[in-house]
Amino acid sequence: MDIINVNDVCLTLGKTEILKHINVSFEEGKIHGLIGRNGSGKTMLMKCICGFIKPTSGVITVDGKQVGKDVDFPKEMGIIIETPGFIPYYSGYKNLKLLAGLNNKIGKEEIRSSMKQVGLDPDLKRHVRKYSLGMRQRLGLAQAIMENPKILILDEPFNGLDKDGVKEMREYLLSYKEQGKTILICSHSAEDISVLCDTVHEMDKGVIEGVR
Repeated sequence: MDIINVNDVCLTLGKTEILKHINVSFEEGKIHGLIGRNGSGKTMLMKCICGFIKPTSGVITVDGKQVGKDVDFPKEMGIIIETPGFIPYYSGYKNLKLLAGLNNKIGKEEIRSSMKQVGLDPDLKRHVRKYSLGMRQRLGLAQAIMENPKILILDEPFNGLDKDGVKEMREYLLSYKEQGKTILICSHSAEDISVLCDTVHEMDKGVIEGVR
């Protein structure tokens, strides 16, 4: 069953066509890859799916609900798009606790568990401004998974991770898929895509060129 459907979606910002008649669907319980050079429209498509940007035309449904009509932002969705933004003078745990308070769905045990799953110590008092880029990426992934969403939308989630970190994150995402979750991932790494993805969609100049 398809959990994300994008039907004839166009996006124009100013006089620039960003997305041109995108038609694509993503099946539940699989890892789907988006590839393409910078400026191809991958991140903008993800932002439209998440409800961050409203398409100029077309319809996007996530888990049976139309984005921008039935829901402003799809529920049951964990997101990393661009560099995760955190309060720099708070610890990683304190940042996640603050974000968890927005929905009040989880408590401290779920937050701690999500940090441990991505290789972070929830008791580390270091401020996020002193985190390495790889640690920030791990914290971003912890934030995306902490409420146990059905769908993960991940834009370049391996940025800043060393070789061992990439291996750990790949193993984690594959285990997440085994739980029946759906993952849409954008990566510049051909190896990440080939190891992880059940389907791969190639974008260029705002158009989906092909599927493999």
